[in-house]
Amino acid sequence: MQTILYLHGFAGSGASGTATSMRNALYECGIQVIAPDIPVMPTEAMAFLHREVEEIQPQLIVATSMGAMYAEQIRGHLRLLVNPSFSMARLLTFGGMGRKPFRNSRQDGAIDFKVDKEMIAQFREVERQSFKGITPEDKALVYGLFGNHDKRVNCQPEFKKHYGSEHFALFEGEHYLNDQVLKKTVLPLVKKLLLEDKNMAV
Repeated sequence: MQTILYLHGFAGSGASGTATSMRNALYECGIQVIAPDIPVMPTEAMAFLHREVEEIQPQLIVATSMGAMYAEQIRGHLRLLVNPSFSMARLLTFGGMGRKPFRNSRQDGAIDFKVDKEMIAQFREVERQSFKGITPEDKALVYGLFGNHDKRVNCQPEFKKHYGSEHFALFEGEHYLNDQVLKKTVLPLVKKLLLEDKNMAV
């Protein structure tokens, strides 16, 4: 059975609707979806994700928003970045600090977390590693999907600058995914990458 590691967005969890829908849709294809809760502090999150990837050895990493920012830095693995948010520090600086609720249940039972100067500083530090060490081989492993009505994040220019347009595609949708976008856009590409030609362009 092939394995997808799904990385959720900010204030999310592995229990997100996207992870659940992907898991249900792909299991019959012989693909399992593992979706851990990512630690809220960025430095801890990156260390955690590198350990997860080393242990799980996924055939594909599917990541959304903040998770896609982290996934971009995990070199040497096939990755699908959906509406990546490469500037979390800036978003949180202007989005307000304080306690924020999780959008989905967390395994540790936490219902909220705190956005503070330390978190923003850690995001800024982690983001400095974005796009470093990209080789031609690694470039071929990265795909980007972007909602054409995403009003929260627009990192299309950064993606195209570093990864080009060959694996870049727009879809009809916003920042957060829904079942229609999953069914029409994300899942068909996932199946192509894992079940057909891994080198197939979007």
